[in-house]
Amino acid sequence: MSTEGSTRAIVAALAANAGIAVAKFVGFAITGSSSMLAEGVHSVADTSNQGLLLLGQRSATRKADQLHPFGYGRSRYFYSFVVALVIFALGSLFALYEGVQKIRHAGDHGLDSPLVAVVILVVAICLESYSFHTARKESAPLKGDASWWRFIRTSRNPELPVVLLEDTGALIGLVLALAGVGLTMLTGNAIWDGVGTLSIGVLLGLIAAVLIVEMKSLLIGEGATEAEEAALRAAIPGQAVDRVIHMKTQYLGPEELLVAAKIAIAPGSDAVAIAVAIDGAEARMRAAVPQARVIYLEPDIDRGENFS
Repeated sequence: MSTEGSTRAIVAALAANAGIAVAKFVGFAITGSSSMLAEGVHSVADTSNQGLLLLGQRSATRKADQLHPFGYGRSRYFYSFVVALVIFALGSLFALYEGVQKIRHAGDHGLDSPLVAVVILVVAICLESYSFHTARKESAPLKGDASWWRFIRTSRNPELPVVLLEDTGALIGLVLALAGVGLTMLTGNAIWDGVGTLSIGVLLGLIAAVLIVEMKSLLIGEGATEAEEAALRAAIPGQAVDRVIHMKTQYLGPEELLVAAKIAIAPGSDAVAIAVAIDGAEARMRAAVPQARVIYLEPDIDRGENFS
């Protein structure tokens, strides 16, 4: 369900951004607005990013092999990290450069047919709003009661936070571009178009920085959330299993959690009882946290030990 929701959000964003990119470049060709050019490059970057996210999802479906015995689930994290770099390099740096150039040479050339740019930007805002609504709708079940910022910071699904931040940045960027073009129309000074472009560059840089930090953390390897770990620990004790001595977790992919734990077995348990106890504990853990697909439980005699 999570992957299907991610794919729907990605496809909606890809379709919207591809159409918007063409419209923005046409608008730039007609008006000469640097804000339109920056937004056009921004949309090209976003369209490319959605393609990378889909490629990551496809790569993650490859079967485990001898070289990668736990599979290729982290491909989705890798391609999401590449997306963050693309936003920074192709979107932010270009917009910053173009904004500085426009401000420096504001008096050389104004805007031609600025009303065309306004119409294109308004239409783009409508299309981006549709993409944002789709991403928000698909993210809502995973978000639960948490805030949107906490969802972005703690989600083990990389695509939905990426699309959410991209769409948020796109909407704010369009408003900034519209403000730049509008102020240029009102004042007759093209410097405002450059200021709008520069603001878009700063915005994209901030979004890229957040994504780079989050995706790097996922690439290195993140464990279960606090709620998931609590549910796993609560599920382990049962028949012949007294308690958890220590437990380590790590996400192998957005929907595959590795759990390794040493469990205290009741003294005097025979081999059959221990095997039954481990099977029961694994079943309870998977019922409590369905993402816990790879589980290794090491039985030990309860000696009162406790390790973190």
